Amino acid sequence: MRTVAIITARGGSKRIPRKNIKEFCGKPIIEYSIDAALKAGIFDEVMVSTDDAEIARIAEEAGAKVPFFRSAENSNDFATTAEVVDEVLQDYMARGERFDLACCIYPTAPFVTAEAIKTAMETLEREMADVCIPVVKFSFPPQRCVVVNEGRLVPKWPECMKMRSQDLEPYYHDCGQFYCLNVEAFLEQKVIWMKDIVPFIQDESTVQDIDTIEDWKIAELKYKIMNKLV
Repeated sequence: MRTVAIITARGGSKRIPRKNIKEFCGKPIIEYSIDAALKAGIFDEVMVSTDDAEIARIAEEAGAKVPFFRSAENSNDFATTAEVVDEVLQDYMARGERFDLACCIYPTAPFVTAEAIKTAMETLEREMADVCIPVVKFSFPPQRCVVVNEGRLVPKWPECMKMRSQDLEPYYHDCGQFYCLNVEAFLEQKVIWMKDIVPFIQDESTVQDIDTIEDWKIAELKYKIMNKLV
């Protein structure tokens, strides 16, 4: 089984300029994803898909490969993760290289670990699924959400408001860190959320969205506390 880690890191970023190589706790944030993929020790190739020369240089210095640059078509704000992964796999196939399994890792995932990647990839292979997606449980039961109706708060699902939390079905959401893919299934379906999905349930402490500067500051503080840097 040939495996590839694909780290997606385009140059453009509106909310946090140069987000993918911005310094996070002492080094470019993309290096955390590269380090985790390399330390997992399961990939034949750890590559970065980018359209940016500076990102490519930093990625290569960190130990990843940049065998080709991303197309302009898949470097805009509207390109999907699936489209980027598909382009990478197609470019490899054009060079005569094929992979059986792939792991798409986001470049702004400093909490991702080699152990998590390795375990998720093993889960994908063992369960013979199309994709393994890391998920985390909502910290507050969504069944108890409220909506504003004519200026007043009302329960969305009144029948759930008096139920104990432990009696409500757990709901999960995508961690937004990485996806482990069966390449054959992906090339057929061309989407990340494929037909046969196996979950890899993560602890909330290992998950943090980083979409704004405020998110970034919270993530750095969380990372420092978790790694006893403060």
